[in-house]
Amino acid sequence: MWPFRKTTTLAQSGILKGITDCHSHLLPGVDDGVETLDESLRILDTMEKQGVRKVWLTPHIMEDIPNETATLREKFRELEQSYNGTMELALAAEYMMDNLFEERLEKNDLLPLEEGKRYLLVETSYFNPPMGLLSVLQRIQKKGYYPLLAHPERYEYMQKKDYKALKEEHIFFQLNVPSLTGMYGRHVQEKAEALLKAKAYYCIGCDIHSAFFYHKLLQSDIRKKIVMNFREES
Repeated sequence: MWPFRKTTTLAQSGILKGITDCHSHLLPGVDDGVETLDESLRILDTMEKQGVRKVWLTPHIMEDIPNETATLREKFRELEQSYNGTMELALAAEYMMDNLFEERLEKNDLLPLEEGKRYLLVETSYFNPPMGLLSVLQRIQKKGYYPLLAHPERYEYMQKKDYKALKEEHIFFQLNVPSLTGMYGRHVQEKAEALLKAKAYYCIGCDIHSAFFYHKLLQSDIRKKIVMNFREES
């Protein structure tokens, strides 16, 4: 009866095969993500088995987690030396648009995603935008970076008109794959599906914080119709 089901598991869907995962918290011991090197390596092994091609490690940088660029680079080198798989690993960061970010932006002390252009992965509070959100994004652009807004579908304060306004300002969107499986709730899922259908996303990431989270994600159901939309988008 499986062919008549409207859903499949994410692991069975095949949508992770060949992707570049541009949002993860796999650098051990630096934020609220993976805590140990062993756990990080186990997750990377599972990602490789899913067919993932490249993984961007994007640890948090914010006032509450003020990671230093040099420290993150050293931690990344340690992980690279321990990893024996075939996926390409790369280091960037996920920046909360707060006062610390403004300081780092002014000093150009940043870790962008280098994918042809320099994309800067940024986020806001889930409930309230920072003051002058558009001005902050425009300052990023003036510094020569392309703003890449992490998981826009998760921001409760954002609606269709807000997404439209941001796209008109050439802001890029990053999809969190768990949003498509309902792991953040039905409302987030509906917004993610709508943005995907509108071809609003530039890249995707699983936003992995732990081995438990990734295992749960892979076993989560995803609608087959969305899998088809995802493949068309890819």
